[in-house]
Amino acid sequence: MSLPDFLVIGVPKAGTTALHAALTRHPELFLPAVKEPKFFLSDGRPPAAGGPGDAQTYQEHVWRRADYEALFDPAPADTLRGEATPFYLYDLDAQNRIKRLVPKAKLIVLLRNPVDRAHSNWTHLWAAGLEPERDFVRACALEEERKTAGWADFWHYVSQGLYGDQLEHLFGLFSPDQVLVMRYRDLRDEPVATLDRVCTFLGVETGLLDAVPSSNVTPYVADTRVNAVLRTALRTGGQIGHHFPAPVRRLARGPLLTALQREHGGRPTLTPAERRAVLPYFAADIARLEQLTGLSYDDWLTVGLTSDVID
Repeated sequence: MSLPDFLVIGVPKAGTTALHAALTRHPELFLPAVKEPKFFLSDGRPPAAGGPGDAQTYQEHVWRRADYEALFDPAPADTLRGEATPFYLYDLDAQNRIKRLVPKAKLIVLLRNPVDRAHSNWTHLWAAGLEPERDFVRACALEEERKTAGWADFWHYVSQGLYGDQLEHLFGLFSPDQVLVMRYRDLRDEPVATLDRVCTFLGVETGLLDAVPSSNVTPYVADTRVNAVLRTALRTGGQIGHHFPAPVRRLARGPLLTALQREHGGRPTLTPAERRAVLPYFAADIARLEQLTGLSYDDWLTVGLTSDVID
């Protein structure tokens, strides 16, 4: 039976891709080439899709247990097996499934300022041509409406950042020594020390990982008439593309996405006004998170600008 010994379970847009890339370089660890297999997000086939591009995303789920176990079959003997699906923390049912199937697994959580995380999430989907709402604050306000319509978890800009609720449920399932909670800024600002901390937690040799690869940086996409047409085409393709084989989808989507991301420039900046408008969604949960962890997250309550390096 090939099942993971550890999981990177959260959160989206908080450096999980970079952490995954770094850990693959450790000789005592094995992570499959498939990033985000999403196995624990459903019992059986994924649900019907509601948001733009969701149907194609659900097709990427490795939901059959045999297929999931096969991801870990190539692992060398005596290595620890792991995978990274940052939606596991948010999905409480996924947490329950993990507990049932791999109750002794070690779990790694990366937390990011929830306002910055939400904005990065929105920017990611905007750059992919899938986010129809050009105003970030308005997109957050539409969340409950989108949930009702069945849009997938990646569209839940606010709810994904309610870490207190999510961790409270997790701590009710797993012992404290099975969960490592870290901050995104630590991986960004002190990568070597943070990677050593992860290795210590997993029980493998430290000092072997000296960098976090820069990856998954959202490209710049201007809000122009031409790009509006391209985004509409991409969303339309996302709604009907699941009827076609994957190679055909990639062949059709590739040129559109290249054209949309053709420009170079700074990424959309989160303004103090936008931060001030969105922060109230998270204030109470930040206090709850502090109570759960015994750590301070006061810096998340400020309205100043931040500088992101990795996503």
